[in-house]
Amino acid sequence: MAEVRRKYRKQKLSDLIVDEVKSMIVAEKLLPGDRLPNERDLIDQFGCSKGTVREALKALEVEGLVYTRPGPGGGAYLSEVGTDPASKMLRNYLYFNQLSAEQVYQMRKLIEVELAVSVVGKLTPTDFEQLEMHTQTCSTPPNSDDQQRLQRIAELEFHNVLADASPNPLFSFMGRFLNETLRDLVVLKKSYQIDAYQFTHSNVVYHQRLLEAYRAEDEASVRTLMSEHMCEAECQFVALDGQISKKM
Repeated sequence: MAEVRRKYRKQKLSDLIVDEVKSMIVAEKLLPGDRLPNERDLIDQFGCSKGTVREALKALEVEGLVYTRPGPGGGAYLSEVGTDPASKMLRNYLYFNQLSAEQVYQMRKLIEVELAVSVVGKLTPTDFEQLEMHTQTCSTPPNSDDQQRLQRIAELEFHNVLADASPNPLFSFMGRFLNETLRDLVVLKKSYQIDAYQFTHSNVVYHQRLLEAYRAEDEASVRTLMSEHMCEAECQFVALDGQISKKM
């Protein structure tokens, strides 16, 4: 019974203020840089103490939603919230869950295909320039561990360009998150120390064919190519991860 009572314990007033501020952001369509009501207004609105309001603002600041400016004209302002803090926290969580390459690709095969289709006809000249650059970086066999590491990262940066171009923010976040999770596996396990240019060359071929399909705005080809690419990449990466695990 005590556990049940704890579960349904009354929500703290500072947490209620946090929820109300978030509701206000959505309802009023506030933007980064907009100023929140000042401390006195919040105290009057919620009928609470200065300490409670400051506790709520501190919680919002820790979450990355607001920042404060001291002095005249100061107060709490909305922050530009990026994906990096959330991505890092999720990846830190997964470090302790023994995430495998197979599990990453189980999700990646679902997300990456739909993400790829979502950017057909939406890539800019700058996007194409970056995609070409990352593909070119991987186009010749590496002559050092450092160059091989850069190639592995460039392979994933190709997909990050697509993620950033997606009009769907969930696709964009999930695509980047999965790519950064794979990059962690590459860097932390030092998989770049094993010669795997066959894997890199396979990625280059798929990236070149995807570029052609994107230029032609051929949605069906993009879907087919990315699906095949993810299946091939899974086989190659899982095999590579197995070699690294034996070496370690």
